[in-house]
Amino acid sequence: MKVLITGGAGFIASNIADRYLELGHEVVIVDNMISGQKENIPAAAKFYEMDICDEALKNVFEAEKPDIVNHHAAQMDVRKSVADPAYDANVNVIGGLNILQNCVKYKVKKVIFASTGGAIYGEQDYFPADEEHPNRPLSPYGITKLTTEKYLFFYNHVYGLNYTILRYANVYGPRQNPHGEAGVVAIFSQRMLRKEQPRINGEGTQTRDYVFVGDVVKANELALTGGDNRIYNIGTGIETDVNTLFRTIASKMDYDVEEVHADAQPGEQLRSVLTAARIQEELGWEPTVDIKTGLERTVDFFRDKM
Repeated sequence: MKVLITGGAGFIASNIADRYLELGHEVVIVDNMISGQKENIPAAAKFYEMDICDEALKNVFEAEKPDIVNHHAAQMDVRKSVADPAYDANVNVIGGLNILQNCVKYKVKKVIFASTGGAIYGEQDYFPADEEHPNRPLSPYGITKLTTEKYLFFYNHVYGLNYTILRYANVYGPRQNPHGEAGVVAIFSQRMLRKEQPRINGEGTQTRDYVFVGDVVKANELALTGGDNRIYNIGTGIETDVNTLFRTIASKMDYDVEEVHADAQPGEQLRSVLTAARIQEELGWEPTVDIKTGLERTVDFFRDKM
């Protein structure tokens, strides 16, 4: 198959691109390089430096005629979405619609959409959250991701465009950049390696479900041929608070500095954790990398880059 990956020079999507190529698929990458890295782009992939909001995106679809679109390009910083909701909506909603319109016009068979679990569910009623949990996003980022999900339902109903929605927990691992809430692993790792003082927002008791990027890649692999018109959480079902994360990373690099706390950030949830029981039952996916192992691999990646 030929797969067009938006945001393919980024942390998660570039790992997915590598795997798709290993499986023998053709890969085309579109990325505006605002946060993407040239070194992340596989040599075997065809690359277009372009914004998903550009009208010229249609030229990529016309030239490449992809079978599947894996849509990861996004404004993905929760705090930036709070500061500039209009920009967030332009990238995540208008850019998403530009992709979907071209998918219909050029007869794409399916869209795999990288959505968000925690930011869509908001403060949870129960833990871990399943896909039926009420959607109460607390940030424009969560709102725009949920909006795109609703558009996917519409495009399937009206035009027959299939989709699989993957609601990620907090993804971390090699190639992660320090943008967005999930970037805390990269931020802590980089600053500790530089012997700088990381700061913990708020009391540090807020929890997240940290899922390793390799496991996320596997979910995207399964979505190529399964899970049509389904929504799946991609998480571990395990909560880790920020203080524990700080101490765990520090222990892996002999970083002996006191925790320093800053003000809590607006729009930041207190607890977030997902159950992936649905995708495990339907597609056989489950997380395989525990946080201790995943953090070791991530710290080693950043250490090698220093």
